[in-house]
Amino acid sequence: MATTTRVVRLMRKQQQLFQFPYSSIAVRLKTTSSQYVASRARDPTFEKLMDSYKNLLKVISIQDLILANPRNPLLSLHFLSKLSQKLHLNRGAASFLRKYPHIFHLFYDPAKSQPFCRLTDAALRIARQESVAIAASMPLVVDRLVRLLAMSTSKTVPLRAVFKVWRELGLPDDFEDSVIAQNPRIFELLDGFEPGTHVLRLVGGVGSLNLSAAVENWRVEECCKENCGVERTDIRFSFRHGYPPGMRLSRDFKAKVREWQRLPYVGPYEGMVPEKKRSKASMMALEKRAVAIVHEFMSLTVEKMVEVEKISHFRKWFGIDLNIRDLFLDHPGIFYLSTKGKRHTVFLREAYERGCLIHPNPVYDARRKLLDLVLLGRRGLVADESKLRDVKETQCLGENSDAN
Repeated sequence: MATTTRVVRLMRKQQQLFQFPYSSIAVRLKTTSSQYVASRARDPTFEKLMDSYKNLLKVISIQDLILANPRNPLLSLHFLSKLSQKLHLNRGAASFLRKYPHIFHLFYDPAKSQPFCRLTDAALRIARQESVAIAASMPLVVDRLVRLLAMSTSKTVPLRAVFKVWRELGLPDDFEDSVIAQNPRIFELLDGFEPGTHVLRLVGGVGSLNLSAAVENWRVEECCKENCGVERTDIRFSFRHGYPPGMRLSRDFKAKVREWQRLPYVGPYEGMVPEKKRSKASMMALEKRAVAIVHEFMSLTVEKMVEVEKISHFRKWFGIDLNIRDLFLDHPGIFYLSTKGKRHTVFLREAYERGCLIHPNPVYDARRKLLDLVLLGRRGLVADESKLRDVKETQCLGENSDAN
């Protein structure tokens, strides 16, 4: 009986550690990667948002294929069907396109004897609005790229890594020509270590740039509040925290979070001096610096969200000697990790309220309009016109399958 009681107590202790997974303030038990992800506290607001985003990402992929040829922005349904598996169109390309008649228009071309799809006028307007917003924010685009390079220990990053996050950073699709080549005093392209690869380097020093991290701006705002009850010593190294609804926070956990908040660290734009011997204190400081770098990286993104796999390409260049995904899971008050849509996507928790950005920007506004069309689905169509269009599309697609 005593043995059974000890086992039950041990299981309860393990469950508590899983519930509050701060690696720097609690020792996380050895678990498999999938178990650690599954043990996180869920946030229904972000999960609901990702339910919509996983379809939006598919829509954007098809939209990019259509707009790849600006002279004739059309896409063969036969060609798109070949990409169904890669784009995760589980029920086929035609079925997916029919789900979003406000975005895609299916039609049959008698001259080529096959069906095509194009963007609707509403979708084209949104695409143009996003392009105009990016062009108008070119100084911000340059600043984001400068900050990205400034966080690198060598002030360089692989160009292929930047290509992974060009949309997240709000860069134009031709940023290699319109941003890098147009600013030779700021950026320089060098040959990479492998043939055919390039490395982007920041020209000049970082000290003269006087860069401050987004979290530092938040600390200043907190200190300047009239009703601020937090001492300067407590907020000096702090990050803004918020937790999923229903997540229980014990007194011991809160105390450990306060202790972690007070830990000093080197900022994302400050030079890091490597230590020969790594003590427990230095390891905790390294982890907090990694949190600061990832926090700043996500603050640079247009939508304050990014796929974990994409940000992992910068891990070595930022000097982060930790598992990026575990870093997000270890700090649920700062980040939220979602696994919807067969991808791991992380959100900057403080930037969102009720599933929307607290401080939106023109590029985000344009993308949000496209998300609204995705959420609209087939609603809002005139019943008769919708039925007539469906009949015509079915006939056209049927003729095409007979021909094949």
